[in-house]
Amino acid sequence: MSTFFRGRHFITTQDFTNEEIELMLDLARDLKIKFSHGEPTPYLLYKTLFLIFFDESTRTRNSMQAGIAQLGGTGIFLTPDKMQIAHGEVAKDTGIILSRFGDGIGIRFCKFGEGNKYLNEMAKHSKAPVMNLQDDVYHPFQVMADLMTIQERFGKNLRGLKVGISWAYAESHLKPLSVPQSQILLFTRFGMDVTLAYPEGFDLMPEIVEQAKKNAEMYGGKLEISHKMEDAFVDADIVIPKNWGGFFVSDNPDEIRAEQAKHKNWICTEELMKLTKKHSIYMHALPADRGKEVVDSVIDGPHSVVYDEAENRLHTAKAVMTLLMGGRF
Repeated sequence: MSTFFRGRHFITTQDFTNEEIELMLDLARDLKIKFSHGEPTPYLLYKTLFLIFFDESTRTRNSMQAGIAQLGGTGIFLTPDKMQIAHGEVAKDTGIILSRFGDGIGIRFCKFGEGNKYLNEMAKHSKAPVMNLQDDVYHPFQVMADLMTIQERFGKNLRGLKVGISWAYAESHLKPLSVPQSQILLFTRFGMDVTLAYPEGFDLMPEIVEQAKKNAEMYGGKLEISHKMEDAFVDADIVIPKNWGGFFVSDNPDEIRAEQAKHKNWICTEELMKLTKKHSIYMHALPADRGKEVVDSVIDGPHSVVYDEAENRLHTAKAVMTLLMGGRF
């Protein structure tokens, strides 16, 4: 396995081998232990990370800003309305200039059909690593924290674990496809048996599903698709019920919301959790629409690991930044 990470972009976990992912997670675990007893980790002294957010954020922004600070560097929060992006500056020019100013660029841009294209254009011209803080296709930092959380509960050998990834009803906003898409891509590579459940019309991107099936074939995982929510829960070790927008239902947000409203019964309840194994865990990337995606007694109950999952956003972010911004060429 190569240990050369420095300068590589982090757009999707598909660009990294399983061995490289494991190295990142090993480092994240080490950073978590050091964080727990206050041991300094000045791995990125005087490094500068630019963080461009086209969309709102709590966990991602703060895990990146706190993370770079804890590594000895500086994170600069930017929004397009305060940059020349608002006046039409293209990704090429922004990427070239920021990579001359600093050591890394993180971008969140979730608009369907635009975000991933923008990140790849930026990465094409940036000499500093570009890190995907969530776009319309992938959310690699979230799925790294998810995998770390699962390994904390079940050990490194995840082969044969059943994961239920289910659509759930929400009203707060039309949530991107990137979280479930990143999960089906990575979980199948680690030998997990994934059941993806959603109402008809709320498909994920077909090319992502096809790649996940190839990953399953290559690594011994499984991917099954159902249109019944309970199929994601029966005998599951891990359940991840979460909303995503029906971007293949319509290009019109009002029409998508109207379609979503037909499926208010897609909510994670205690009755559904009883279908899972006794030791099962409930996960969610947060924020969850309480009372719509999930009832309080589940998200606050004994199966829930959402706060551990959220904390692991910090440690995995620090590991990725350490390797990409300060690791070996």
